[in-house]
Amino acid sequence: MSDRLAFRAAVPGRTRSVMLLGPAFVAAIAYVDPGNVAANLTAGARYGYLLVWVLVAANAMAVLVQYLSAKLGLVSGRSLPEVLGDRMRPWPRRAFWVQAEAVAVATDIAEVIGGAIALRLLFGIPLPIGGLITGVVSMIVLAVQSRRGQRTFEFVVIGMLAVITVGFLTGLFFSDVDAAGVAGGLIPGFDGSGSVLLAASMLGATVMPHAIYLHSALARDRHGVETDPVKLDRLLRVTKWDVTFALIVAGTVNIGMLLLAASSLLGRDGTDTIDGAHAAIQSTLGPSVAAVFAVGLLASGLASTAVGCAAGAEIMKGLLRKRIPLQLRRVLTLIPALIVLGAGVDPTLALVLSQVVLSMCIPFALIPLVRLTSDRGVMGDRVNSRTTVTLATLATGAIVALNVALLWLTATGRA
Repeated sequence: MSDRLAFRAAVPGRTRSVMLLGPAFVAAIAYVDPGNVAANLTAGARYGYLLVWVLVAANAMAVLVQYLSAKLGLVSGRSLPEVLGDRMRPWPRRAFWVQAEAVAVATDIAEVIGGAIALRLLFGIPLPIGGLITGVVSMIVLAVQSRRGQRTFEFVVIGMLAVITVGFLTGLFFSDVDAAGVAGGLIPGFDGSGSVLLAASMLGATVMPHAIYLHSALARDRHGVETDPVKLDRLLRVTKWDVTFALIVAGTVNIGMLLLAASSLLGRDGTDTIDGAHAAIQSTLGPSVAAVFAVGLLASGLASTAVGCAAGAEIMKGLLRKRIPLQLRRVLTLIPALIVLGAGVDPTLALVLSQVVLSMCIPFALIPLVRLTSDRGVMGDRVNSRTTVTLATLATGAIVALNVALLWLTATGRA
């Protein structure tokens, strides 16, 4: 009896299904990166519960988007960048890669800055040195993926996700959250152009383009190319649960951060920055809660920068058909983040603006994803249903509309 048959005989079906979970939890790290921390804390500190609805809507969109990405990888056996690379002519393909690479760079800047801020809060390390340490540790995490395989990498990342969850939600147990305020925040609305800018930033930090590109590869690499229709259907069912569970965790963390800021930091000077928020948490909720928050921020930076680097490598491989070692890519993408840190740019502002860049690039990943997963030539009998196409189109339209509003406000000097 082969090892796989022996495994199937020895392990109950439900347990086997649980052991198939994992790829979505790696992708979910992108949804709780330091850019989310900056955007969510700023939103809560400035506008209270006003923008809760943005996170709820963005997380619902993210569940649909990440499932479609994983579905594309499982059914077609190729990642989203690979499918796009095969269908595009050389010059459009290279141009598309440029904007996708901008996503990777913006992501990396946010994640390295977040790790650097956490190290400064915990140990007083200067930001440039903290950024360098974050980059070095992320190389170690990437080495786990290269040498020990994806499953071990998933365990490491899921462990960091657990630390992130505890770190960012602990403060809620010591905060007086206004239930009526939360309910009111579920009603869509804005309060001036500044709230639109933050909403775009929160959207860019939640529906992450690099996670869309990467998840299709993660699902494919983890489960392989399955030709048996029955087994493929089972994989798709398990993937739905994988995505749902992972993004429930990520969504809870994001909403928890906004609620913490809205209940404990609203109206306090300086709390629209991570440093100021940390200081306010320390004075309001105590040094222990502040330290746990900083540890969560550090885990967020370390895990998300490794995942972002892996996404960038997949983007390059699919669109340019070139591979470079992950460690070399880690060094190259670390440079812009260190320049930002060394130049003395306000780190929280850099984080928020990086998320706006991500928000602008979402349609370039989302529109092709919806079209490809609705193409019978790519997906066969597993094309999107009409309901799925409608929901995905509405989500895409909402994202584009918000970005157009942001561009208009910026161009007219109102953002």
